[in-house]
Amino acid sequence: MTVRVALVQLDCSSDEPVAERITRTLSLVDAVAKRADLVVLPELWHVGAFDVDAAREHAQPIDGPLVEALSGIAAQNGVWLHGGSFAERADDGSHYNTSVLFGPDGDLAAAYRKVHLFGFDGGETVLMSGGEELFVVETPLGATGLATCYDLRFPELFRALVDGGATAFLLTSGWPTPRIEHWDVLTRARAIENQAWVIACNEVGSQPGVRLGGHSVVVDPKGEVVAMGQDGPDVLIVDVDPDAPRQWREQFPVLEDMRIG
Repeated sequence: MTVRVALVQLDCSSDEPVAERITRTLSLVDAVAKRADLVVLPELWHVGAFDVDAAREHAQPIDGPLVEALSGIAAQNGVWLHGGSFAERADDGSHYNTSVLFGPDGDLAAAYRKVHLFGFDGGETVLMSGGEELFVVETPLGATGLATCYDLRFPELFRALVDGGATAFLLTSGWPTPRIEHWDVLTRARAIENQAWVIACNEVGSQPGVRLGGHSVVVDPKGEVVAMGQDGPDVLIVDVDPDAPRQWREQFPVLEDMRIG
């Protein structure tokens, strides 16, 4: 049985007020959820992945109104919802880039705080703290590992998720246009080397000093691109076979030959 996945490639341009973007996005997600089993949003979509000032101003606690609204949409539509990531303000005042995954009952199945922060002593590193815990969650896709944007450059994280049983990865992202070819290569590489589905949702639009590149993508366990968005707002709807990783790993058991790690 296939799983219908919807990737919502949002325009997250900074000239749109945050409150308006949240309202627009929640309405869109509610409509898309009626056509899918699993919906995925981009990274920091409510503020924009490169807008640190907006992230600081609009950060919310994990039990705040944004997470509550996403939970409600999942429950109302009976779908799995990867709400992308949001700027989390913890009780101790720390900030995190936190992705949230909800089950069809609206319960929070996982809250992954991004481990690898981008910016080289700038960007999100100015505001955010790095997470320390990895998550593999049972979803309709099977054992599903969570990752965020810059994590894609670190194959060790994905191999750790596979060691935890993952046969699929959900990746939320705000990847910029100047390096979009890296994104195209790395999403395929993570699928090929781990023989797993890569379902990666990126954003588009303009933020301070950068354009976002789109190219949201679904890659199968053999590394073949099943669907890819362009460089504008888009919704990709793809039927995914959760059993494909098992079949390919049995046919071509490369993971069994690991000798290092």
